[in-house]
Amino acid sequence: MGVMFRKRKRFGPLQLNFTENGFSSWTIRIGRWSWNSRAKRHRYDLPGPFSWKQDKSRS
Repeated sequence: MGVMFRKRKRFGPLQLNFTENGFSSWTIRIGRWSWNSRAKRHRYDLPGPFSWKQDKSRS
């Protein structure tokens, strides 16, 4: 298994995600809720190690 490069830059609630090929996606996070532009998925962090997610195309 190879080593993967991942870099994140944060600007307040906005997070830019980079890979070895350059820019990959952006994420906005407000409190426990977040949305990723690449996956088009909502995620809500629940207490403990749990989270809830919803694929935008199936809503």
